[in-house]
Amino acid sequence: MERVVEQPVRAAELVSVLSLATDLGTGQPLEHALRTAIFAVRLGELAGATQTELSDSYYVALLHAAGCTSNSHEAGQVFGDDIGHRAAFFLIDPTDRDEVLAFYREHVGAGRPPDVRAKLLEAVLADPSRAREAFATMCEVAQRFSSWLGLGPGVQAALEFVFARWDGRGIPAVGGDEIPLPARLLHVARDISLFLFAEGSHAARVIVERRAGATYDPRLAELALEHFEDIRGDLAEVDIWAQALEAEPLPRIWLEGDGIDAAFGAIAALTGLKSPWLREHSTGVAELAEAAAWRMGLEADAVTLVRRAALAHDVGRLGVANAIWEKPGALGFGEWERVRLHAHFTERAFAQSSTLTAIGLLAGSHHERLDGSGYHRGSRGTGLDQAARILGAADCYVAMRETRPYRAALDAEATEAELRREAAVGCLDADAVDAVLAAAGHRVSKRPRELPAGLTGRELEVLLALVRGQSNQQIADELGISVKTVGHHIEHVYRKAGVRSRAAATVWAYEQDIMGHSPDAVRAAAP
Repeated sequence: MERVVEQPVRAAELVSVLSLATDLGTGQPLEHALRTAIFAVRLGELAGATQTELSDSYYVALLHAAGCTSNSHEAGQVFGDDIGHRAAFFLIDPTDRDEVLAFYREHVGAGRPPDVRAKLLEAVLADPSRAREAFATMCEVAQRFSSWLGLGPGVQAALEFVFARWDGRGIPAVGGDEIPLPARLLHVARDISLFLFAEGSHAARVIVERRAGATYDPRLAELALEHFEDIRGDLAEVDIWAQALEAEPLPRIWLEGDGIDAAFGAIAALTGLKSPWLREHSTGVAELAEAAAWRMGLEADAVTLVRRAALAHDVGRLGVANAIWEKPGALGFGEWERVRLHAHFTERAFAQSSTLTAIGLLAGSHHERLDGSGYHRGSRGTGLDQAARILGAADCYVAMRETRPYRAALDAEATEAELRREAAVGCLDADAVDAVLAAAGHRVSKRPRELPAGLTGRELEVLLALVRGQSNQQIADELGISVKTVGHHIEHVYRKAGVRSRAAATVWAYEQDIMGHSPDAVRAAAP
């Protein structure tokens, strides 16, 4: 296929889009990560950091929460709302037992009956290792995303220490100068941003002073207090996006071709980690929409736009709680209104970038319908170009073929019937439906002749089940093996893939392009 010659894109713009999505997913005010990046660079300049350290600090700040939504499914089971508790947690001192207990008592099992909440709270308090493992996993996922984006080794190294502390009581349990400078700058900059907008300037100063020598490098805390107004600047009155892009240290990092595609792949993976039900959705829509776009004769640059918009189309889901996405029954009016917002969130994540606005507009249109019955804009007819019509049909097809908490997956025949019915009543474009169905009918499972990292066929079967959220017992039942054997296979998979957690294994599966393969195809290709 024709290769599109295109202009490079600044890495800062694509990573900033990703940071806006993680702001939504962690319950922070939009542009929190952008503000943190600005603060980190300003503080780093005061501390005499090198240009490389400043650049690393900038991208560490933008990416520091990139892994924080990777446990949304598990967090939703414990807290009910996987978003609200995160915003509250970042404001407490995790080494203060009273603050931690108060946090758990307020947020664990929120919205559930008192007896259920009591049991959940008891389980959480009885196993503090779960929280430590979750934080380590978040860091690992962020590290892998930084690798996808082609950022320097200093960024990847520092992201391991997002939850570390100067006094060694964080995760990992190292302190002082063993923590890379970009991570130490992050700790101060992040909390200034958090407390400035949660409690005001005075509270932010008090926190920095109180936590100096404990959470923070005391030298950096002293500099932050001495130059607080200079670091804060006039962020309430300026364009934060523009200021954050201007703050990127030189030399600036640019992405082109495969590098841009990798960044959109990271956005798709970020979305897939939101819920086991979504693992393959964005990549599946991208594959189908791209094939349909070629079939409909779109120019190469338009096909590229469709593919990238499809990879990004559901990133707005991060801003809606898993309690809604994973609800087994019908949604109420208020819940539906939240669902409708996710397309808006997707569009707005790209809106500030003149380079990426077109992708955001297309990505945000995936639920629009020709008759105006879609959302979030209610566009109709001529308001939807070919690309939007293809994306909408591809999203429908892939979603129908996937299991959801409230329904089983439709088979191919039923899916085709439903798409054709929606075309007949004027919701979906008939030509786009034909192209999508043709592309789906001719899809062939792509499998490498040699499995990645030397995995055996059985290990790959276990991996595919694992990243879909199945427990060890469920995997054992499905494959007809013992739970102990499943555990051994998981250990082997983690070792071969070079990961330490389920979330990171999921990211690795995306990296290897094996997420869409069926167990039957795995068995056929197994050595």
